[in-house]
Amino acid sequence: MTVIVREMRSDVPADLEGFARVRRRALPFVLFTPESLAHTATRMHPDAHYRPLVAEADGEVIGTAQVLLSHDSPVPGQGNVNVYVDPAHTGRGAGALLVRTAEEHLAARGAVRLLSWVLDTPDNRAFAERRGYRGSRSAYFLRLDLAAGRLPPLQDPPPGVELRRGSDYAADPRPLFALDAETAADEPGDVASDLTDYAAWLEETWHNPLLSHDLTSVAVVDGRPAAFTLAHTDGATRYSTGMTGTAKAFRGRGLARLAKNDSLHRARAAGVREAFTGNDTGNEPMIAVNRWFGYEVCATEVRYVRELG
Repeated sequence: MTVIVREMRSDVPADLEGFARVRRRALPFVLFTPESLAHTATRMHPDAHYRPLVAEADGEVIGTAQVLLSHDSPVPGQGNVNVYVDPAHTGRGAGALLVRTAEEHLAARGAVRLLSWVLDTPDNRAFAERRGYRGSRSAYFLRLDLAAGRLPPLQDPPPGVELRRGSDYAADPRPLFALDAETAADEPGDVASDLTDYAAWLEETWHNPLLSHDLTSVAVVDGRPAAFTLAHTDGATRYSTGMTGTAKAFRGRGLARLAKNDSLHRARAAGVREAFTGNDTGNEPMIAVNRWFGYEVCATEVRYVRELG
């Protein structure tokens, strides 16, 4: 069968469903829905030059790529290439075609450095290294069985602290934007984040179909959001942490743990059966927190980097 690579059409349901299906099979620890894919394709900041790609064989989507520039980085020219192929269709050249098409797209738009997350298996690592990518840091995917597992008991907020929901900020989410921007600046990563564009954050984060405003939990001190956990769901039984963090002035008080525990308990009560999150492998404090909740490592990925000449 001949494999072709083309841009995903965000107005074609079969493309969106095919892309989501491949990602669920290749990367089951991350939430994707046709609605979230369409949203990203149509709402991403234009400076990202976002281009979702599909590899197709006999009319079936068998591979995918998300391709973009890190438009919110203070360092220009940082490109992202994340390629995943349906495990039932590997070895047919789809991955190589996707990578080549993605690299050409980004190089033409000024990328000088390419970054890609690769699942930590010998075949995947060899694939990246044959194409000039070098491995750098790694990260864990973690899973929590909410249906059969046991969560820590709910805790009352300490004096002066109040728990609120993301939906309480529906009329004006700017305080959550400010908290997200502060905590994102401290996230470990290969590309620094400079989250300053409120309008872009509204489009890409706050209005993302995966974000559950009702299951998002915020710890508030003296009227100010001090810690939060952004909750994503697939609208059915799966949950994922979008971001959990605490403002610098309030760290060391267990507020992020308080917010996340509140969110997980409410998610389980709403019928969610499994929860996912991710941590840099060197982020021992957050790994310890997630193990306290009952999360277990279910996979590892490696960040690969290629410098363009």
